[in-house]
This record gives sequence, C-alpha cells and structure tokens, in this order.
Amino acid sequence: MTDSSGATGGPPVIEVRELRRSYVGGFTAVNGISFSVPRGELFALLGTNGAGKTSTVELLEGLARPSGGSVRVLGHDPYKERRAVRPRVGVMLQEGGFPSDLTVAETVRMCAGCTSGARPTGEALDLVGLGKRADVRVKQLSGGERRRLDLALALLGRPEVLFLDEPTTGLDAEGRRDTWELVRELRDGGTTVLLTTHYLEEAESLADQLAIMHQGRIVVSGTPAEVTAAQPGRIRFTLPPEVPVGQLPLSLRAGADGQRVEIRTRKVQQDLGELLRWADELNVQLGSLDARSASLEEAFLSIASQNADAGADSSINTVETAETMVAR
Repeated sequence: MTDSSGATGGPPVIEVRELRRSYVGGFTAVNGISFSVPRGELFALLGTNGAGKTSTVELLEGLARPSGGSVRVLGHDPYKERRAVRPRVGVMLQEGGFPSDLTVAETVRMCAGCTSGARPTGEALDLVGLGKRADVRVKQLSGGERRRLDLALALLGRPEVLFLDEPTTGLDAEGRRDTWELVRELRDGGTTVLLTTHYLEEAESLADQLAIMHQGRIVVSGTPAEVTAAQPGRIRFTLPPEVPVGQLPLSLRAGADGQRVEIRTRKVQQDLGELLRWADELNVQLGSLDARSASLEEAFLSIASQNADAGADSSINTVETAETMVAR
C-alpha cells in the first residue's frame, strides 16, 4: 500500500471507501475515511482519544451498519454478509468478559464449540504462553494473562483476518515482546492483521502501514518510516565546561541547556559528521553523545506541537501527544 486509498499490486483483504459513521444527535465519529490492507500485511490504526478508531473497527467487524461509504472484508460486506465473513475472522476485543468461575481450558473449550475448525485447546493455549495455566480459574488470572486468553480465543479458528484491539494492554515487557513475535509469525504466515494500540513502539515495530485518525478523519498515513521521515532527527551531547556553546558551528543550529546541547535536524548523518569533525579539530570531548532519527512517538509529539493552536478545527492535520493516545 502506498497511500491512504491503499493502492497495491493485489486485491485488498480489507477495503474501506469514504466510510462514515454517525450517531443519533448528529455526531459523526467516522468522517469519510479510505484505506485498504493487502493480504499478509499488518495495518495499525492509531489516533487520539475520541478519534474514531473503535467506531471504525466495529464497522469492519460487522457489528454496525455504516452511515455512508463502504466496507469489504475478504470481498464481502461484513454487516450484510456476516455469515460469509465471521468464520474467517478472529477478533480480540479490549475486554473478553469471560465467566470468572470457568478454568482457562474450560473457557477455550466453550468457545471452540462455537468455532468452525477450532484449534485443539492445548495448542491455542501454548500459542499464547498459557499452557501451564489451563486449570486455573479465569478470576485468578492477572490482567496480562486475561489478555493472553483473549488472544488465544481470537486465534481459535485459524483466522485469515485478525482484528486486535489493544492486544498488549496489561502485559509486562516480556509478554508484550512474546505477543509481538506471535503476531509477526501470523502475519508472515499470511494472516492479515488490523491493530489498534496506544503503544507507539508497538505500531512502529509491527506495522507495514499505519494511519493516524483525528476527529474522524485520517490525517497521516504511510509506512512507519514514511511518517517518521517527515520529522527531524536529533543529536544530543554535553560540552566540557570550558567550551562555550557559542563556539559550535552556526550551521548546526544548536539549542542548549547549560552545557547540554540538542540539535534538531533532517540531516542527521551530515550534521553528525560536521559535529565530529569540529570536535576532532579542536580536541573537544563530547559527553553522552546520542544521534538518532525521529521515532514514531517523536513524530506524534512534533505534529501535536506544530498544530497545538488549531485543535478546534475539524480539518486539522494533527494528532495529540503520545500520553493521550488511548483505545477509543
């Protein structure tokens, strides 16, 4: 996919065209968005609180009828042709709502009875690292373990399309990394994945493509690299006490807090080379030197800062800071 309309070399598995969703009272949660996802890709849908992500995903899952536009999943309307779509799709909600007195294995077996071609219970639990917790009651699971159980149930039917709504919320760092690896394996095996997350590192690590929603519209889309490339990188270092900041080359446009210096630049490699040559010529030791391109989180923060005064404009091309990214 090369743009928000999703032009690809093959037929899309998920296709959204001018999608709208309005509620009673006239509030429009989804306002004419378009994107598509090819088979075997992971698409991350990000956005601010109230941006319309969950409303969009519910339409993709066939839980509601669009107010306008169209949705196709595996070539079908997921609302009107639910019987054709549902057996081929896995859904991981933000909360599963399991009966608390059932064991983990009993919960999986109960759901397997309603799933065509379900995996064996042990296989489903081993996939998500819950094999040794099969006989534990659901009410005794930690929050992270419940998220693993949610994922196991989403994978029961060996889905062709997988919807993951905040899949790693509540997981510790190891659990999050294990889940990322599993999702990568599923994608590499041909499963098409649509992910919502407020962990920007997660989207940056997993997504082939992403779109950022704000006030019901897609305001930024592309690969993680394309989104971050639009933002400057940074070079940080500390100067020795006897070297004034004013002695730095003017071309580096440095900002400083005492002897701590930060250079914001779209030419990280070129400016880092100039800095190192300057330091070598003057025999200056640069402490805590750190140079890197912008991360996805830094891109969000920068976009938010650039558009802070335009937040009330419904057509604004912005997103909020990473700290305000939530599941809705």
